[in-house]
Amino acid sequence: MKKVAVLGAGSWGTALAMVLADNNHKVCLWGHKQAQIEEINTSHTNEKYLKGIKLSNNIVGYTSIEEAVQEVEAIVLAVPTKAMREVCQKVKQYVTSPTLFVHVSKGIEPDSHLRVSEIIEEELPEAIREAVVVLSGPSHAEEVSLRQPTTVTAASLNIEAAEKVQDLFINQHFRVYTNTDVVGVEIGGSLKNIIALAAGITDGLGYGDNAKAALITRGLAEIARLGSCLGANPLTFLGLTGMGDLIVTCTSVHSRNWRAGNMLGKGMNLEEVLENMGMVVEGVRTTKAAYQLAQKLQVKMPLTTALYHVLFDNVHPKDAVDELMSRSKTTELDDLSQLLGER
Repeated sequence: MKKVAVLGAGSWGTALAMVLADNNHKVCLWGHKQAQIEEINTSHTNEKYLKGIKLSNNIVGYTSIEEAVQEVEAIVLAVPTKAMREVCQKVKQYVTSPTLFVHVSKGIEPDSHLRVSEIIEEELPEAIREAVVVLSGPSHAEEVSLRQPTTVTAASLNIEAAEKVQDLFINQHFRVYTNTDVVGVEIGGSLKNIIALAAGITDGLGYGDNAKAALITRGLAEIARLGSCLGANPLTFLGLTGMGDLIVTCTSVHSRNWRAGNMLGKGMNLEEVLENMGMVVEGVRTTKAAYQLAQKLQVKMPLTTALYHVLFDNVHPKDAVDELMSRSKTTELDDLSQLLGER
């Protein structure tokens, strides 16, 4: 039995706490809402995020980060990308020895264009970082909490650290692979949210399977194009954190990015959508960051560009689709070569 802190008591943090508890680890689950933490400790539920799910007694809730991270062997950072810096700044006040940090957030920071692992490394002193590992893949919290079969990837430049995370989480319901391509895993996990927003829009507009298939396929090429430019192994995008995560996020009603896009396609504006969702939609911030990065690196990302204009320039979704379909002719083989790892 190990003691692990999970910082972030939303749906994904809670579901991962359940996986750890199933593996007989003691889990300290931190959240900033007093009523939610009291519910976790007294009723052993987290109804707002995982309705109808009973939590293990091995999961104990905390509203104090200081108390949650005391004498833990690993810290799982399960907060939205926009909160990552603030949480890391609090964590470093209380962690004094080398600790394994695992992040499960999917996003890129606008303006700095940093991936989440880079934000963590920037905020946390090297002296308290045993290693930083990203855990990512096609994994809806709702299905994980029901112990339905799920596969993910633990990625780190330190393969031994990735294997430690693999051992922490792996069980008969939750299979974990390892990878050393941190850039590819993080870029795939982040950019798929952009394509999922777009997929929701096409469904909201009433388009069919042809449009969805085209969007996912061309979206994968777009992800690989930017990822390869940043140094990722293109083959990573054919794996769980690329194609796998893209498929599940673009095709499921569990996906908050798909749901947000669906509302946009049906005529709601961004402010109305975000208010209606009541939860963070990572794809919105990531669209801004990826658009900026594509402009900076001169990487062609037509889907991302179109979505950026819908989100931030009030372009009507149908007009954006019409613009995409009217672009000049091109070939598909260059993108396929990238996905096959041919530079």
